[in-house]
This record gives sequence, structure tokens and C-alpha cells, in this order.
Amino acid sequence: MDIISTLFHLQSRRIGIIIPDVVISEKHSDALEITEHPVEVGAAISDHAYRRPAEVVMELGFAGGGYLFDFADVSTATGSLGLSPREVYENIIKLQRERTPFDVVTGKRLYQNMLLRNVEVTTDRTSENVLMAVLTLREIIITSTSTVQVADKSNMTEGVNTSAVENSGVKTPTKPNESIVGKLNNATGGFIGGVLSFIGVPVK
Repeated sequence: MDIISTLFHLQSRRIGIIIPDVVISEKHSDALEITEHPVEVGAAISDHAYRRPAEVVMELGFAGGGYLFDFADVSTATGSLGLSPREVYENIIKLQRERTPFDVVTGKRLYQNMLLRNVEVTTDRTSENVLMAVLTLREIIITSTSTVQVADKSNMTEGVNTSAVENSGVKTPTKPNESIVGKLNNATGGFIGGVLSFIGVPVK
């Protein structure tokens, strides 16, 4: 395999700007959260479901001198090669601590807005001069916010519970419906109402 083919082969897997030498395994996980509410009779009911962030666990290998950054072309690739396993490990930790979302390219799919949740590195007699790492990457779900103009809190009787001031148009007041008995009661200064209340008849 020539150098150009080698470079394109390495680019088939990528974690941010990090390109591993070998991918031993990839474990993809996509889950749907379904709510459950117990009821008195029957099984628990579900009224909502939402997607949990996608997660991928990658077992990777990095050899000394086989590390490449960010799709370097042939003219600059030799300047990026030759990092030791220790330096590669430091760059992985740096990527995790920056907490900046990045893309992950795997053999099955492209992930966007990923963060490096967990890094596991094991060193034994067979991997002393290489870096064997298990990276757990999780998607972050990003939402947007908007600004709404509301009345000043000093003008609110219930603070944040009061909604914004809105123009709802011209309102015409209306008189409540009054019964004939109520009109007579008003006309007699309450005498009719007193008599009716005495005998147990409500006056409206």
C-alpha cells in the first residue's frame, strides 16, 4: 500500500482531529426513554417518549510514529507523524478537557456534537510501547433559546408568575343578569329580600 492509500485508510476513523492507527472494536448505542406512570388498575401507562443521547465506545490502538492530525495532506503528513504514545495520550486528555463538541467518524455512521465522556488506558507487558485506549463518546443535544419582552417585576403582583403585558383590544363592560325578584328587592330597599330570606327563599 502506497503512502496516499495509507493516509486515506487512516482517515476512515476519526475522533475530532485524532486519527487512530487501528480500531479494534466499535460499540454503538441508541436508546429511547419511555415514561411510565403507575395507575391503580392495569399496567403502568406511557404518555411520552424521547431519544437519549447516542453513545459509542471505541477500542483504539496508537503506535509510535503512526499518529496523524486532521486530514493532513501528503506534503504535511510527515510533520504530524512520529508522536509517541505518551504524546498521543496527552492529546486525548486535552481533547476531553476542552469540552468542545466535535465530530466522530466511525465505520457505521457519522456522529456530530460529541464529547469524550470517558478514557480508559491499560498498559501491560504487551502494550508498553503503544497506546491502547477505550474511549466512550456521548452526543450532546443542543437547543436554542429566545428572548421574550415582559413587564418589569415591580409592576407584577406575582413576580415571574405574571405573564407579559399584551394588548387584547377594547373591552365593553356588561351588566350582570338580574332577576325580577332582585329588581324588586332593590326597588323596595331590601324589604322584599328580607321577607323572602325569612321564609327561606334565596334572592338573586
